[in-house]
This record gives sequence, structure tokens and C-alpha cells, in this order.
Amino acid sequence: ESSSNDFVVTDSGSGDGSEPSAPEPASHAAGQYDNAAGGGSHGLRSRLAFEAGGGFNAPIGNDGPYITWGGNFTGGAGLRFSRRLSALVEYQFIDNKLPGAFVAAGGGTGGNAHIQSITLDPVLDLFPKASNSVYLVGGGGWYHKSTNFTVQQCCDFYGYPVTFTANSFSSNQLGGSIGIGYSRRLPGVYGDGTTKLFAEARYLFINTPAITQNNGVGTTGLIPVTVGVRF
Repeated sequence: ESSSNDFVVTDSGSGDGSEPSAPEPASHAAGQYDNAAGGGSHGLRSRLAFEAGGGFNAPIGNDGPYITWGGNFTGGAGLRFSRRLSALVEYQFIDNKLPGAFVAAGGGTGGNAHIQSITLDPVLDLFPKASNSVYLVGGGGWYHKSTNFTVQQCCDFYGYPVTFTANSFSSNQLGGSIGIGYSRRLPGVYGDGTTKLFAEARYLFINTPAITQNNGVGTTGLIPVTVGVRF
């Protein structure tokens, strides 16, 4: 019969008077993917890292006559080796306008400089146990830069002005960046989350061909400022 403790006693006929065994405790499978300290999986899934962000770019050095301010988008994925060190493969797209004097010299009425890159970038957290931290970031890889001069003419079938690319230069080369950032770690469900809001500034250098050549507009130096989230 059932007792008040929900143990079931059955008479097996053995007569040995042995007590029924207590039920085994249920395993806490939910903790398998818990990222909290002191427990949880240490497999590949818990070490994956992702990021996404956007911001603006400022030209520096000799690029003032050839490029102006613009915007950027950055996305990345990689591995978290420890709470202090991660490595991300990043894709970045940079869009900058061209100064009016440079546009006029190129025979256009407008223009832009687009930079796309795929780089490997380690991230070193200086205070990994703190909610507010400072980190170092840098790396290098492949960069593609295109400089485009556009012309606006009148008009299409409906009477609207038409803009088309009148001239374009592009190049592929190696480049790199180094910078510093601030991060704010979110607490997470168990008080030990890995999601961080970040804001960073980097110095970006691309060794593009000399301006006298037909496939580039000279060495490029920028300071991209990006805000986003890593998790």
C-alpha cells in the first residue's frame, strides 16, 4: 500500500523484511547548457562568440583630401578561448564620401569610397571578471577598396535625374587595425552572462596603391568607431 511518503511497499513473498529502495534523484539536465560559473558545458557550443555593430569613420593622415567621414557595419563570429581571450573572424563594410575638390578632379558630380574586409581579430579583455571592462583588439587580413565617381544627368523616362558611375578605381591588399574598447557585461539568467555591449575605436591602415596608379587612391588611414553587442 502507499505510504504518506509516496513509497510503494510490495510483498514479494521472500519474507526477508527488506526495506524498499528510495527513488533515485532526477538528473538536472537543464544545467547541461548553463554558462554559469561552477557548472555547465565546456564544449564547443559554450565557446562560440558572435558580434554585430555599427558606427562612423574619421579620416586621418594624408587622406583628408581624398576621403571624408562615413559609416561602417561590422559582423563577426569566432571562439572564446577563456573569459579573457577571444578570436573573431570579422567582416566590415565602410562607406565614405569623397571631398568635392577630389570629385571635380575626377570628372564627377559625386562619389564614394567603399572598403570591404575579412580579418582575424583577437580580443583581450583586461578585466574579465568585472561587469565594466576595458579590452584591446586588433588584427589583419584582406581588404578591398573601391573609389567611385558618379555623374548625375537628366532624365529618365519619368523625368527624374539619373546617377551612374562615370569612373571607378579598385584594389585588393593586406591591411590591419588596432584599438581599444569599453564593454558592459549583462548579468544573464544565472548572474554570469557572456553577452556584452561594447564601444570601441580602432586605427585602420590599408596599404592601397599610390595615387598615381590607375587602381587605387593611395594609402588609406581611418579611425572606425563602432558600438554593438558581443555574445
